[in-house]
This record gives sequence, structure tokens and C-alpha cells, in this order.
Amino acid sequence: MDSSSPSRRVVITGLGVVTSIGHDVDSFWASLLAGRGGIHRVTLFDPSELACQIGAEVRDWNAADHMDPKEARRNDRYTHFGFVAAKQAVKDAGLDMAKEDADRVGVVIGSGIGGMWTYESQLKVLAERGPRKVSPFTIPSLIGNMCSGLFAIEIGARGPNFGVVSACATGTHALGEAAHMIRRGDADVMVAGGSEAAITPFAYASFCSMKAMSTRNDAPEKACRPFDKGRDGFIMGEGAGVLVIESLEHAQARGAKIYCELAGYAATSDAFHITQPDPEGRGLSMAMTRAMKSAGLAPDAIDYINAHGTSTPYNDKFETLAIKKVFGEHARKLAVSSTKSMTGHLLGAAGGIESVICAKTIQTGRIAPTINLEDTDPDCDLDYVPNVAREAKVRTVLSNNLGFGGQNAAVVFRAV
Repeated sequence: MDSSSPSRRVVITGLGVVTSIGHDVDSFWASLLAGRGGIHRVTLFDPSELACQIGAEVRDWNAADHMDPKEARRNDRYTHFGFVAAKQAVKDAGLDMAKEDADRVGVVIGSGIGGMWTYESQLKVLAERGPRKVSPFTIPSLIGNMCSGLFAIEIGARGPNFGVVSACATGTHALGEAAHMIRRGDADVMVAGGSEAAITPFAYASFCSMKAMSTRNDAPEKACRPFDKGRDGFIMGEGAGVLVIESLEHAQARGAKIYCELAGYAATSDAFHITQPDPEGRGLSMAMTRAMKSAGLAPDAIDYINAHGTSTPYNDKFETLAIKKVFGEHARKLAVSSTKSMTGHLLGAAGGIESVICAKTIQTGRIAPTINLEDTDPDCDLDYVPNVAREAKVRTVLSNNLGFGGQNAAVVFRAV
């Protein structure tokens, strides 16, 4: 097959994650299947003056244990997470750069917000100690493409390399656009996903002022409750999800294990409101429909949807509406779950870790639940796999992510 053929198949061969419920894929997956959440009172700063005082922090973490200590000092927390997840994914894929054409290996790791810790800390230095004390590493550390750049240097990948910024759709957009690069022949292998570290005073103050976050501070483990009648806002999470994807021919030629095929992808816009999703679900409906069409699948072929499911009043209702609009009667037969109930909302990293979840679901035949679903909202009337993981034969999975600005992304995975 021509290396630039639009029908060139793309497969997933490596997975990596850093999250509040596991610093690697095995521990992360075990936590998900056990219904174990990672949301607690924030410890990275004093949240006592904020309406939301809880989050899904990556705890017991020292970046210098996982990367060069000098690079750890020079780079932001979001870069640490993405870099380590990418290292895991490359190792999992068995990718030996000494045997690869480095010109045909690329990296696209996005971040919705970028180096927020660097931004806040260096502004404080400027205010308290003056401009001469601002770190010369400030700009490289805070910009949203640095994780991609740093990891490409680490492995010597000279192919396509940049960051993606589309709020909470970032990780899925990064993965989908990386797949396009393989299909059109720009690369054979891409390291792609998302990373975020926005549990910071300024980010929390900003989101709290929007009244977007949960204020269930007295019961953090119960605060994130997608599709539940008592949901009152999202919970911030942090971490990264990164995958190695490559052409099927390339994976087969090097004898790589294959988790599944990245079979379809689409990106659309609501063109409606900067923060509120379209109440008719038109943009998301179109993204799901186009993603399935690009995979050559009819709606009734989908077995499971990993929902965006943010635990906000608008998102969960409108996403449910969009699913019913696209899938019709089949919507009642679908398993749908929101793993954000355990991980919190990782913003630009959400699509990365949720794509890892989709690959593991196909590999294992286990569907992670939506925890804290105790009193289902009447407007949310699908099978959300409540509270307990489920065994099922899953061959096809669709994952949704929506971002501020009305940006939608949907990706379809299929067993090979």
C-alpha cells in the first residue's frame, strides 16, 4: 500500500499515563476497575479561601525520579507528566529508535493550559524580587508545545512535532491529528496525547469565579458524579495520557503488539457559545457521526462510549441528548461511562487518558464504571455502567471530548 494512502490503517501499540489513581497504566487500570477515585482536598496550595477546595492531584510524585533532575528543575509540572507518560508509552510499544528512521517518528503532546505553575511562580518573582530575578527558563517552561519538543529531543524524533491547544478537546485532537499525519504519509510512528497540571491557585480562582467547579468540599470522594441528579460542577484533575500510534504495516513489520486500531476521528465546532455546549448537541452529534463514517462504521456497530461526562449540569444533559440523536434506538443498548468520576477532569489531558482507557477496554473486555451515580438525572437516561465495572465483549469504542470555545472531538477505536 502507498505510504500516503488515505486508507492507511493506524494502530495503537503503546500506552502511558500519570494520574491521581495510578502513575502507570497497570495501577491506573486496576484503580478504574475497582471504582477507586483519586479526588481529595487540595494539598499543592492552601485552598481555604476558594469555593472549590478539592481536586484529583498526582500525589507521592517526584519528577526527578523519572527524568533527568536538571530537566525536571527547568520544566513545568505539566511537562513532567507528559514526558513520563510518553516514556512509558514508547517502552510499552517496544519502540527502538536505533532501528527507526528518526525522520519518520513524530511527537504531538498537547496541553489545554500549559505551564501554569511556571506562569504563577515567575509572576510572583517579578512582583517580589524584580525583573532580573525572573528565570531564563520561564518561556520554554510555560509554553504549551514544550512537552512535545523535550520528548522529541529525548528520543531523537525528527518528524512532525508541535503542541495542540483546544481546551478540553486537546488530547483527542492531538491523537486524531497525529493519525492524519500517518495516513497521509508524513510519519510512520507518532507519540501523541495530552498533559495538564492546572491545580494552581490562579486556575482554581478563575474556574471558581465562573462557578464551574463542584463545592462538595465535605465529601470529595463523592463530588464528581456524572449524570447524577446531584452533580454540581467538575473536579480538576492533573496528569497525562500518551499513546504510540503507527501504521499497521509498520507495526506488523517490527512485530509490535497491537492494542487496537484508531479507526476514525472527527473535529467540529458548536459555533454557539464560548463555554456552554450547544443545547441541541449539534456539534457533538456531527463529530460522532463523522468519526464513525471515517471508520466505516454504522452507529449500531459501536459497543461502548467513553463519555466526556464532566459532572456539570449542562454537559451531561446535552451529551446524553447528542448520543440519543446519533444512535437512536441503539443508544439504549450502548454502555456509556464517565471515568472522570474517578480521575477528575484533566482538561487538555482528558482525551489522552480516556483513549488509553478505550484501548484497555478493547484489550481486556472490561468496562470501567461511572462511580457516584446514585440518583440518576431523568434527563440522563442511558446505561452509564453505574458504580461497578462490567465484563463485556467490546470490539468498537467511541470517545468524546468537548472544549471551551465550542470545540468537539470524537475518536473511534476498533479491535484488530
